[in-house]
Amino acid sequence: MPIPLSELETIVRAAGAIAMTYFNDLDQLAVSKKSARDLVTEADVAVEHYLKQALTEKWPEYGFWGEESGQTANQNQRWIVDPIDGTHSFSKGQYFWGVSVALEIAGELVVGAVYGPALDDYYCAAKGQGAWKNGKPIRVSDETSLAASMVSTGFACLRQYLPDNNLPRFCRIAQATTGQRRMGSAALDLCTVADGQVDAFWEQELNLYDVAGGALVVLEAGGTLTDFQGNPGVFPKQILATNGKILDQLLPLM
Repeated sequence: MPIPLSELETIVRAAGAIAMTYFNDLDQLAVSKKSARDLVTEADVAVEHYLKQALTEKWPEYGFWGEESGQTANQNQRWIVDPIDGTHSFSKGQYFWGVSVALEIAGELVVGAVYGPALDDYYCAAKGQGAWKNGKPIRVSDETSLAASMVSTGFACLRQYLPDNNLPRFCRIAQATTGQRRMGSAALDLCTVADGQVDAFWEQELNLYDVAGGALVVLEAGGTLTDFQGNPGVFPKQILATNGKILDQLLPLM
């Protein structure tokens, strides 16, 4: 392992604690807009500042790419960070948001961590070593029937005017499945696939920092990651995570 997972957990949990200080005082939270429908809060900025400082001090050999501050030098081996994935949920006082951190070396994800502070759920994975939730190993579900499956997706504010909108896709899949969820954080959504809470998740037009932490958790828990055509890999613009057993049934509906 390039880094001790216990040391990373300490840092990510500390970042979550910073986020919770803002979450517990939302009446005083400063919220601004990066665009008409894209929010950023002072909590996003504070959490990313902490993570950038802590990760860089601990492991100076790695570069940094954060949603709010952008990229530093050395992007060949780098931390990929979304300080609060699910900012809209966070700002509304909902619990489903998370801190997402991944380590990528030469284009390969080798460590992933996603922490939901309001839920106190910590997910992590290491390349070739497995995935865990709160220290216990996790695996994807054993569901083999799409008709009996529960799936989740996202309808992010910035994507609603695209010609390839997610609504028709959702309607097709909703008619073919038993349960559907829209929870509001792609990072945590991926982890729920890894943990067997849902059998598949898809979303479109995301960024790598939205999915990097959770992507490795899915793979190490035995799941699949593809685009909407079934090509394996981490594709933020078309990401489909499944338990592997319903993938072939789901792809014709994508």
